[in-house]
Amino acid sequence: MKLNEICNAADALAPFVLSAEYIARGAYDNSGVMLDCGQEIRGVLFSLDLSLAAVKEAKKQGSNCIFTHHPAIWEGLKHLDEAHAPALFACVKEHISVLSAHLNLDAAEGGIDDRLMRGLGGKQPLAVMEELSLGGYGRVYDIPPRPLAAFAEQVKRTFETQRLVVYGDRPVKRVASFCGGGFTYDALDFALEKGADTLVSSDGKHHLIAGAVEQGLNVLLLTHYAAESYGFGQFCTRMQEKLSVPCFFFSDARLR
Repeated sequence: MKLNEICNAADALAPFVLSAEYIARGAYDNSGVMLDCGQEIRGVLFSLDLSLAAVKEAKKQGSNCIFTHHPAIWEGLKHLDEAHAPALFACVKEHISVLSAHLNLDAAEGGIDDRLMRGLGGKQPLAVMEELSLGGYGRVYDIPPRPLAAFAEQVKRTFETQRLVVYGDRPVKRVASFCGGGFTYDALDFALEKGADTLVSSDGKHHLIAGAVEQGLNVLLLTHYAAESYGFGQFCTRMQEKLSVPCFFFSDARLR
């Protein structure tokens, strides 16, 4: 199988044009082919990040392509040394090609932000903060009412993590969620404007947490890894249906 065929399959599920739309609005991204070793692809390992552990697992599974969510190369490189990019060097040495789908997969219908909503108990958004042509980012939705403690336990079970930080004491009825590092002033304003009682995200800064708590919101902070690996695993399953080579999903328990 050719590398461009895998790109085309990904584009059908999470159109790369969504990254371009985000960039046009002032965001930065680097989705697409990170490393092309020019070989027929025998198998694909899906890993949220490009890491030495992922490379080791790819070799074990006989995969010569790693598909990541977080771009293996983030910004323009002026030089490259093994000490600062060990996993990328390992891929070159082992002839493992690398693809990444980042903001496009965050925002796509059925993408990571959508799967976060569904994992938290939502079915359809009442509102989307950042609407794009084929999806969007940041969702507010209703769930069956429950105490905050019960909701927090459900979140830990669903996202298979014990690393959950919880603020607040209100019952949970309406949730605003933002995958990855999406807890911003805009996200907080959106949650409050749409009547959410609970905000779920990752990587929260203290001043934003304090502002949310001051205004009566519950705040739940998953690890960035747990919040996004959940949806990325489901993306792997959907890609397997489109690809003619084996697909494997690597979960890094160190980060979950």
